[in-house]
Amino acid sequence: MEFSLKDISTILGGEVVGDETEKVNTISKIEEAEKGSISFLANPKYESFVYSTKASAVIVSCDFIPKSQLKTSLIKVKDPYSSFTILLEEYNRISSLSKMGIEQPSFANDDAVIGENCYRGAFSYIGKNVKIGDNVKIYPHTYIGDNTTIGNNVILHTGVKIYNNTVIGSYSTLHANCVIGSDGFGFAPQADGSYKTIPQIGNVIIKDHVSIGANTVIDCATMGSTIIEQGVKLDNLIQIAHNVEVGENTVIAAQSAVAGSTKIGKNCVIGGQVGITGHIKIADKVNIAAQAGVRKANVEGQTLWGSPAIDHRLSIKTHTIIKNLPQILKRIEELEEKIVNLPTT
Repeated sequence: MEFSLKDISTILGGEVVGDETEKVNTISKIEEAEKGSISFLANPKYESFVYSTKASAVIVSCDFIPKSQLKTSLIKVKDPYSSFTILLEEYNRISSLSKMGIEQPSFANDDAVIGENCYRGAFSYIGKNVKIGDNVKIYPHTYIGDNTTIGNNVILHTGVKIYNNTVIGSYSTLHANCVIGSDGFGFAPQADGSYKTIPQIGNVIIKDHVSIGANTVIDCATMGSTIIEQGVKLDNLIQIAHNVEVGENTVIAAQSAVAGSTKIGKNCVIGGQVGITGHIKIADKVNIAAQAGVRKANVEGQTLWGSPAIDHRLSIKTHTIIKNLPQILKRIEELEEKIVNLPTT
């Protein structure tokens, strides 16, 4: 795929300084770029590379003024980093959505409704009463269970498993081997010490513009729905338990786990290896540092550290005290010795 610099500047809302008819067909790091590629300059530490790069074009800030002659064209934008991210997203979207057709062997039930310009990879399976929108890309070894509904422009990478009754909105991406709708962890203890399985009869609802990382698992609800709201981004290796709700535009990093029936607010940022207990509510715009263990509800905009998680300001004070404990203990021992050796009257 080739794009002219004029096309790219239109997408980014930028201005071309150089030959706007020049074509590029790939995206590269500025220090490694070759002719026909486009790169960006956002960090001043890399400015030296803009004078030696072989890239056909470099995205730079509007206020960038070259200190010497350039061999490349420029596309000037307000924010080079954000603009380059937009370009990567557009490139990835076009590349991912370009595949079409049906590879064999694959299977789709006779009553499945499949939209236009879709791709079905080899060994993919589509169950009964499934409804799939336009431009959906289903990569090999993907399983889509009965009564599932999938919107437009969805990408299901290889090995994705979608259980029955799942609802997935438009413009969402599910990465390799993620599992949607597996049974929630529901077992009732019995008098003899054994456990009885509680049937999980709910489903999973994933809204629009959601990204779900490789090997992430989202359990179905016991009753009702586990809900992933619009714009949520889940990293790899995340566990979302039954009846959890994750609010709009919340991001969760790898190896985190959310226990059952917890509700996470909008625009939260949750670090890696965070554990969140069940049946609590996380407020909007909460930041949770990596490896935190969250056991209580909290207030909007709060930042939590540690396990059990506490407000980061208190956590800093606590860690400062812990760091000084050896000196504090030594002083206490010295004071005890002085008290023992005080003269008696």
